[in-house]
Amino acid sequence: MAGGTMTRGFATAAGTAGYRARLGARAADGHFKSWQGLTLSSLGIGTYLGDDTDETDRAYETAVRRALELGLNVVDSAINYRHQRSERCVGSALRALVSEGGIARDQVLLTTKGGIVPFDRVKPANPSAYFTETYLRPGVLTAADVVAGYHCMTPRFLADQLERSRANLEVETIDVYYIHNPEIQLEAVERPVFMARMRAAFEFLEGAVGDGKIRWYGAATWDGFRRPATARDCLSLPDLIALAREVGGERHHFGMIQLPYNLRMTEALTVASQRVGKASVSIVQAAEHLGVYLMTSASILQGRLAQNLPAALGQVLEGLRTDAQRALQFVRSTPGVGTALCGMKRVDHVEENAALVSRPPAPVEKLFTRA
Repeated sequence: MAGGTMTRGFATAAGTAGYRARLGARAADGHFKSWQGLTLSSLGIGTYLGDDTDETDRAYETAVRRALELGLNVVDSAINYRHQRSERCVGSALRALVSEGGIARDQVLLTTKGGIVPFDRVKPANPSAYFTETYLRPGVLTAADVVAGYHCMTPRFLADQLERSRANLEVETIDVYYIHNPEIQLEAVERPVFMARMRAAFEFLEGAVGDGKIRWYGAATWDGFRRPATARDCLSLPDLIALAREVGGERHHFGMIQLPYNLRMTEALTVASQRVGKASVSIVQAAEHLGVYLMTSASILQGRLAQNLPAALGQVLEGLRTDAQRALQFVRSTPGVGTALCGMKRVDHVEENAALVSRPPAPVEKLFTRA
């Protein structure tokens, strides 16, 4: 599926440092984080919500362009978001900016996800027929590969999805490719089977790194890293890292995770779900200990934290104009959080949230000692 119009390159140390330097004094100390030599913005743009319409496509393209112009060099998507439309919007926006000379490919970290079986542009009138013709009949997957009616992470399926994502994004190399909500598999199989399936997925993804199709991989979850250690669908980051080492050696490429964290969903910090050595710690602490970059999703809870926050929060996070800014400031200022993702398809929302680029993260003592 990859064609001759694919944008070459990937995020590099020099490119992302150049992006930071271009902003100059407009970017406050602490807005950018460092990981594996890359300089990554503490806020990133997500592309999850929205109607499956051309109008929403145009809005997302404009929003992504504006985010990249204003100091957000992390862009997140997934193949199933808006039936592949969101990836295509990201690809179109990036291609246009690169061709105009407004940005270089090596200045931007692109992340996407595979694992949830997607439609194409719209939900078909007959989803079963679409599934059969697109995936079953060509042998991309079998019915036995699918869990919960929509989740699959076999190597053959991931290979198909990766090629579709590269074509949608119009890039030769995706910086981070997440397995999307792998904990769904634990609804149907026992943990040893799950780990065997993860091993096969990791083997494929290490091969994709070797082929230059991705740079890093990880797991983007909704429940898996927030659940108590005793829960059936809890994911152990130390176990996943150990598996990556078995597959890829000490220089394996499992590097990032993504999970919800916000003022209402604080489990990433408050639930000691991870066993690191003899200690039980939160996923934020475990990721920091293991050198894994942590991105948060639902940072303003899909807009529900953009208004009506307690007045006391405005006193703690002073100098901010809106509740959306305060909610994002809380998330990106939490120690151990790398990039706080926020879905944005309106330019005014991008500009509102990007005002944080010029402000440093809040001191830790303001976040957790007053309420």
